[in-house]
Amino acid sequence: MVQTMQPLIIPRKGHIISRKQVNPNALRTLYRLRDYGFIAYLVGGCVRDLLLQRTPTDFDIATNATPGQIKRLFRNCRLVGRRFRLAHLHFKDDIIEVSTFRAAVPVDEVNTDMEGAGQGNKPPRHLTDDDGMVLRDNIFGTPEEDALRRDFTINALAYNIVDFSVIDYSTGLSDLQERIIRPIGDPFVRFTEDPVRMLRAVRFAASHNFVIEPVTWETICNLSSNISRAAPARLYEEMLKLFLYGSARPVLSLMDESGLLAALFPMFSQWLHEKSHHFILVQTNLECLDDLYRSGISASPAFFLAAMFGPRLEEETIVIHR
Repeated sequence: MVQTMQPLIIPRKGHIISRKQVNPNALRTLYRLRDYGFIAYLVGGCVRDLLLQRTPTDFDIATNATPGQIKRLFRNCRLVGRRFRLAHLHFKDDIIEVSTFRAAVPVDEVNTDMEGAGQGNKPPRHLTDDDGMVLRDNIFGTPEEDALRRDFTINALAYNIVDFSVIDYSTGLSDLQERIIRPIGDPFVRFTEDPVRMLRAVRFAASHNFVIEPVTWETICNLSSNISRAAPARLYEEMLKLFLYGSARPVLSLMDESGLLAALFPMFSQWLHEKSHHFILVQTNLECLDDLYRSGISASPAFFLAAMFGPRLEEETIVIHR
């Protein structure tokens, strides 16, 4: 259980976020939820990036409306996900993700029986495997409980559309100022619950030029082999976020140093260290990928795969055909 603390509320005059910076579709969604009596906040990475004066890639919303209530309120809503039930609001030019505030798991609802999970009238709201990895989490709660269920302190910030304040339920604002990646709660528990959080820590450190807090980094190094337990679809999605958004070169170094690279791509990692020029070659390729992104050109997943794994495949092909 993560220890709660008194939320820090920063009034409009005390921060730099303006509604003009917020996606218009996200604003419409916030206002509609508010007008129907629900609590609705901008949450997570968009609040973090707005405070850092960066342009968010996504605007996510959290509310006390349940998925069913959201679906009834928005005709453009589609409910997705089994692990986390989410509402996707489809607009002409983008999709706004709306989640319901989640809570910590009551002891009497902890379920590790995957064989019996589908028995009865409905599936369990919370399900973990024998090692503690969360397989399903749909227990709803308060804004504070939801914030403390998030991965890192810098992602536990919220923007309240009612009074335009920023709410910090953890140490997110101070960690933003100090440029530190710190999980909420025990790093071992949080990375065991969801191993993909280790990749997210690397991504945020590389893309925002932050430092991973020492105990957290040590935990990632110790648990790096667990990353292979995550669902392949989630790993693929995270790999694209890691390498296609302008920070591929530092991501490679952090993944290599932490052991995550070897856990995901053992043969590639071995080849990378066989000769010194192998690592330099791949780094150079990834730096070109970063330059393309900074110049406004979006590289395709196939281009990334060729840049990363192509040199090894080319070398092996030459050896085979000699």
